[in-house]
Amino acid sequence: MTEIRNQNVTSARPTLIKRAAIITMDERLGDLICGDILIENGLIREVAPEISHPGADTIDADGMIAIPGFVDTHRHLWEGLIRNGLPDGTLKDYFEVLNGKFGPAYSPSDVYVGTLLSAIGALNAGVTTVLDWAHIQNTPEHTDASIQALQDSGIRAVFGFGFPTAMDQGHRYPEDLLRLRKEVFTSDDQLLTLALATQSPEHVSDEEAKKCWNTAREAAARITAHAGLAGIGKLNEIERFGREGMLGSDVTLIHCGSLTRTEWQIIADTGTTVSIATQIEMQMGHGSTPIQAALDAGITPSLSVDVETSVPGDFFTQMRATLAHQRGEAFAREHRGDAAPKLIGMRDVLEMATRAGAETNGLSRKVGSLTVGKQADLVLLQAANINVMPVNDLVGAVVGGMDVSNVDTVLVAGQVKKRGGKLLDVDLPKLCSQVYEARDCVFARAGIVCSCPRHIKMRV
Repeated sequence: MTEIRNQNVTSARPTLIKRAAIITMDERLGDLICGDILIENGLIREVAPEISHPGADTIDADGMIAIPGFVDTHRHLWEGLIRNGLPDGTLKDYFEVLNGKFGPAYSPSDVYVGTLLSAIGALNAGVTTVLDWAHIQNTPEHTDASIQALQDSGIRAVFGFGFPTAMDQGHRYPEDLLRLRKEVFTSDDQLLTLALATQSPEHVSDEEAKKCWNTAREAAARITAHAGLAGIGKLNEIERFGREGMLGSDVTLIHCGSLTRTEWQIIADTGTTVSIATQIEMQMGHGSTPIQAALDAGITPSLSVDVETSVPGDFFTQMRATLAHQRGEAFAREHRGDAAPKLIGMRDVLEMATRAGAETNGLSRKVGSLTVGKQADLVLLQAANINVMPVNDLVGAVVGGMDVSNVDTVLVAGQVKKRGGKLLDVDLPKLCSQVYEARDCVFARAGIVCSCPRHIKMRV
């Protein structure tokens, strides 16, 4: 079994970020047009217009915007090997091809490489925390591989221990969650924390759903479940679960497109959190993307990439899709003469991508804002690049104009993972070779012909 060691190793010297424009996402601190951030022992020690700390490792952030790291609340990282493999796929295609053919074809080493690729890709894009909804636990070795890849990537992650895609291979779901808590996830102060990726009562029997949810609570793990998928499962089950006391702040419901107003109110009343994957829901047919339904219930939803099989793995895309969807729906109501909801703005979707994500992943005390005392998970974005110059509004530049090319520096718990636009401590040629070898093996075992010629590889 994988053993997690030294996950919060920090630099012996403090780090001082100088002359950044800072979007703290902390209401008390606000934004700083030009300021400094002092990091010590992996924590944010001070945020101020000017800080002096002789002997600190200094990062000159002149011309950059500092923001909290993006927080993804639901991504199937093992599918990194199938990136863009279902470019026009529907939800039906996903179930049939990804879960039905690719999942059973994955060896533990394939899980490792796919998860590592997706996690490093997330870091490259400024996503410092991700919930890995790992429904590829075909054997205990698959579980080891998933955890090892997350650990080796250096990302902050919630490992969502999921069900298998191939049966009768020695897995013990959900019971192995208790073993994982005892043997691996012994402290919630690690970079990797624990959740149970499980089924909604809409999709399995009441007995099975409650067994899984109660096992998660016995293990003091979060619960994350898909819910409200259009045309799939029993109706009004979320309402029933809420009335029976099964919902709560330790639960995240994903997608939620077909839930009723009553169910939304119960979600709000119980403090249950919500994860929405705006682009994939519209693109693959999950149902109506419920940004407005969440807002109407007083809930600030979090965001997720979900699957890189069909959408990119960055959060600039997710924020803009969410903004456009809500405002488009509001304007459509107004044009019809109906009562229109309040328009959300770019700061609202940045909050969904940072603070709300941290809360949804159970990590709000650690990350989500550049608050003194929190872990130093932050991103420096190049604001002098041609795609955003001149900067006339800090949040507008980040959400409205930037992309992965603007991600200059990424820190997780004070450790620099990317600097000057380059990933650190990542052997890209080796990773490239591992990815293509694993990809070819998985496609072959699944009996699927890959349309991409072998010679198309990353240039390092």
